[in-house]
Amino acid sequence: MEKFDVIIVGAGLAGLAAAYTLAGEGLEVLVLERGDYPGAKNVTGGRLYLNPVREFFPELWKKAPLERFISHEGVTIMSRERSLTINYEGDELRQEPYQSYSILRAKFDRWLAKQAERKGAMLVDKTRVDDLIKEDGRVSGVVAGGDELYADVVIACDGVLSLVAEKAGLRQPGKPEDFAVGFKEVIELDKTVINERFGLEGDEGLARMFMGEVTRGKFGGGFLYTNKDSISLGLVVGIKDLMQGQPAVQAPLLLDEFKQRPEIAVLIKGGETVEYSAHAIPEGGYKALSKLFGDGILVAGDAAGFSMNIGVTVRGMEYALASGYYAAQAVIAAKKAEDFSVRGLAVYQELLNQSFVMEDFKNFQEAPYALDNPRIFQHYPEMLGNMMRDIYAVPAGPKNRLYPTIKQYLGLGELWSMLGDVRKVMKI
Repeated sequence: MEKFDVIIVGAGLAGLAAAYTLAGEGLEVLVLERGDYPGAKNVTGGRLYLNPVREFFPELWKKAPLERFISHEGVTIMSRERSLTINYEGDELRQEPYQSYSILRAKFDRWLAKQAERKGAMLVDKTRVDDLIKEDGRVSGVVAGGDELYADVVIACDGVLSLVAEKAGLRQPGKPEDFAVGFKEVIELDKTVINERFGLEGDEGLARMFMGEVTRGKFGGGFLYTNKDSISLGLVVGIKDLMQGQPAVQAPLLLDEFKQRPEIAVLIKGGETVEYSAHAIPEGGYKALSKLFGDGILVAGDAAGFSMNIGVTVRGMEYALASGYYAAQAVIAAKKAEDFSVRGLAVYQELLNQSFVMEDFKNFQEAPYALDNPRIFQHYPEMLGNMMRDIYAVPAGPKNRLYPTIKQYLGLGELWSMLGDVRKVMKI
């Protein structure tokens, strides 16, 4: 019988963070990855916030294959025929240690996997976990590639639709409203061209979010991140909206339409698409989190639902790294106590509760419900676009005064509706 201290299912950021931490403490760790290599099927917009997790892996960041530090922030509100962009730049974004970076997962995950292997972790790719092994109701291993592999603890890091967590009875099949689907292209451009088009210098980077007509008014939005010599461009759309919306929309078509918008076409002109990917994303927030531990098993990363969308920022990678780290700490504590039961592994929940992870999810637990408002993605972008059109218009005859121009869009009924929407958004 082949036995390990820990078997980790999935070589994404959560799984690799756990493997790196555990192997560094001398535990025998096996990581099983279904893809051809770590990062082959991992999809994210491409932005990692380092501040929350910097201290967990202080020796890694100077050598990590990060792309550009984000020094320019932006939000673009799109109507059918026009758009309004708000840009932000601050000195704090240009000061080391930098707050966040764009990254490419195919590159970053392979690098992180090598760091875990150097610590002593064993990585086996192209291997699918088909089932769990249970003894007296306790998870004691996995069935993979026809082989039975045993461990004191299994850590499920197998992504947003985690079958491992389902088989362990820690989660139920998800509801459509708790998920979105993301589509992304990596578009190759010369570094000099990127710097000129986006007003960047050196390794400065830009992050921009898009909302409104970009998803045809459905829940979701677009994103653009500059990498060293490419651009990550994509969309995220709520699955419930895709299922229920009329007329039906083919989600990949939205990305093609997005690229054809004049505001986007000029930014990617001359670029070559070198990567295309799509993936489901957890969007349910705090109230949709699954149970995180059981007898002989822990759940981390997207498998636990650790992804958060609050409109102006979309986060997930730092939660994956942190949850993987804390899962490793829980296993280390359980090994010292020789207790891998629910009671022994409950320290994982305690560690998370005391961390920024659960603090963030509790603080922003109302975000999914506040943003589940069609007016945010349909009405307001059109209203703002039309209002800005009239404000900037210079007709052949006399121009209307600004106050009456704005007032026609902000009547009593409109203001009353806006007040209700603002009350919901204020819960974020």
